[in-house]
Amino acid sequence: MKKGCKFGTHRVIEPIGALPQAAQKISNNTEIMSNEILIDVQTLNIDSASFTQIKEVCNRDEKKMAEMIQNIVAERGKMQNPVTGSGGMLIGTVQKIGEDFIDKNLKVGDKIATLVSLSLTPLKIESIKKINISNDQVDLNAKAVLFESGIYAVLPKDIPEKLALAALDVAGAPAQVKKLVREGDTVCIIGGGGKSGVLCCYQAMKNVGESGKVIVIEYSEANAQRIRELGLAHTVIVLDATKPIDVYEKIDELTGGNLCDVVINNVNVPGTEMSSILITKDDGVVYFFSMATSFTKAALGAEGVGKDVNMIVGNGYTKGHADLTLDIIRESKTIRELFEKLYV
Repeated sequence: MKKGCKFGTHRVIEPIGALPQAAQKISNNTEIMSNEILIDVQTLNIDSASFTQIKEVCNRDEKKMAEMIQNIVAERGKMQNPVTGSGGMLIGTVQKIGEDFIDKNLKVGDKIATLVSLSLTPLKIESIKKINISNDQVDLNAKAVLFESGIYAVLPKDIPEKLALAALDVAGAPAQVKKLVREGDTVCIIGGGGKSGVLCCYQAMKNVGESGKVIVIEYSEANAQRIRELGLAHTVIVLDATKPIDVYEKIDELTGGNLCDVVINNVNVPGTEMSSILITKDDGVVYFFSMATSFTKAALGAEGVGKDVNMIVGNGYTKGHADLTLDIIRESKTIRELFEKLYV
């Protein structure tokens, strides 16, 4: 076996010199290098922004969605939506391990969830078995390759596989909330009723303590009611986050003009950048977890309204994010029951 670049550049077809995530096309050859592993893939959890775009283009037709996903992978060698640029993650069984792969504790037969994006993961689809419209998951027969630098988690025994996959797909969000939110903060979570939003709400409520406040903005009344019933926010508002002035005026009223210390954006549609920025106080933090975010709009928009805020790109990785997220599932009976209903 030859040894490849630990970052996977040896698999880039075009443009040469790019890293796999930025590449237009990569090799999904299942003959692995000595520092790679081969995975027998069971399920993809496609990024919410990507899945929503595919669903809308295909008018929710599962056959058309399957064809679109297969075409993307055939063209690019990876599951990277050409519109959103985002991917998702997968679960599968380790089939083969290169002799130079860095983790010597990993074994053939281990069930793992990849914690790097499908937008950089070599993937070869054999057949798609089921498109799960309601939860962004795709059951299939496929092979995937993980580079030496790729992170992953061995699936826990005490949590169902698909539940773990759903939670780990957004593990970076609640982990970043833990780092960013302090006791006494006023926090707003835009898109708080979805998968990442629920986990962020739970962590934010823990962090702010008795003196802080968690506000959720939701487009869907059903999702808003879910947060109310779970007791995961102090205030839940139904608003369209693509209308920044409406959002600003409501949050300005709710906070007595003080606005928010931290804003977490979890939405899966474009056009919510300015709502997030306007409701953040000067020197506050906006965390854009959403892959529907235009960082050009965010940067130039903040400048245009004279807002001095710290904007954080939604890096899906932070140290300990997998353990923290799985622990939320273990700690919260109500969140576990919700996720089992939606994803198992």
